[in-house]
Amino acid sequence: MATLEDIGVSALINILSAFAFLLAFAFLRIQPLNDRVYFPKWYISGDRTSPRRSRNFVAKFVNLNFKTYFTFLNWMPQAMRMSETEIINHAGLDSAAFLRIYILGKWSY
Repeated sequence: MATLEDIGVSALINILSAFAFLLAFAFLRIQPLNDRVYFPKWYISGDRTSPRRSRNFVAKFVNLNFKTYFTFLNWMPQAMRMSETEIINHAGLDSAAFLRIYILGKWSY
């Protein structure tokens, strides 16, 4: 039978891994190399162009605007205020599923 310490360690591991996945999602989202993965609708509609056309070699792969690293989680409060239909239209079904998992996890603790 699990002791209270075992349950606490398990909860800590789960919370830290959920936080790490959220940070990885947010950090990878701002990298130019991953634009086509995170914003495919914007490429199809022509609202966004490929970063590979940039003249700077490093800027094709790494976001050099350091301001975005301090504000990379600003999308979260805005997304929480949107309806599910708005999220699907704006960012896709995968983003709506991710937010649903996040919301359910937030309310289960």
